[in-house]
Amino acid sequence: MASFFSFSRQELLPGQKRVSAAALTADVGVIIWFLFSIFPIFWMLMLALKNAQEQTTTYFSFSPTWSNFATVLSDKGTQMTSVDFKAAMLTSLLNCGGAVIVSLVIGIPAAYAAGRWKYKGSSDLMFQMLSFRFAPELMVIVPLFVIYNQIGLFDTKVGMIWVLQLVTMPLVVWILRSYFEDLPEDLEQAALLDGYTRTRAFVMVALPIVRPGIAAAALLAFIFAWNNYVFPLILADSNAGTVTVAITKFLGGGGQAYYNLTAAAALIAALPPLILALTIQRYLVRGLSFGAVKA
Repeated sequence: MASFFSFSRQELLPGQKRVSAAALTADVGVIIWFLFSIFPIFWMLMLALKNAQEQTTTYFSFSPTWSNFATVLSDKGTQMTSVDFKAAMLTSLLNCGGAVIVSLVIGIPAAYAAGRWKYKGSSDLMFQMLSFRFAPELMVIVPLFVIYNQIGLFDTKVGMIWVLQLVTMPLVVWILRSYFEDLPEDLEQAALLDGYTRTRAFVMVALPIVRPGIAAAALLAFIFAWNNYVFPLILADSNAGTVTVAITKFLGGGGQAYYNLTAAAALIAALPPLILALTIQRYLVRGLSFGAVKA
């Protein structure tokens, strides 16, 4: 009997893996999960290619058209929704880009200080900074609305850049803090022995090494700021309105909803973060795997 089982259990060649029921079930589960996750994107793309008569149908057979994307970006879309989608895209780029730049300028030195110097209450201070991300945005939107109206920041790009710091700053500081903590202090000590000042050692030694981490933090901060909806909905109007609010305008009013145009606008709005991620992909992979420099 033992010889029979030993004969039936063949030896595997190099590189081969034995197929088991558990592994097969896990692979099938991953495939099902992947299809479930990507189906909304597929459905939105399919909806963006439908015309006005087919937008409420659930049939997969339809006549694809690219006119919805042209309508969203044309004057016709502006007349239908009273929102200039191209201007909203540009405003979002300015608002989110400005918020990320300000967050990096302030957050990088703050993260460096938090990662290098420990004192009583430093961990509590960092947790308090992160707690700004815990609170729902609706809790602070009413006082912010009152303050912005009183000081003249309502519906201004400066006001939107400033309020988006509540979204981007804690994220940048917390991410980069871990990178600076993983960075060996011996590198900076060697620079100090060579006559560098602390500031010059920070700029010439620490920053180039954590550059991948800065790219990863900037990308995540940009995505969080780009996807924000509550702040621009309440604190902005036609002058500083962002793309997330402009997308909803294509749902229309008076009983008319342009679902196909809404899907097309959402796909167009997803391009800037995607392009940015592909542009800094080389730094992003290195940033997410940072820590190998630690001896």
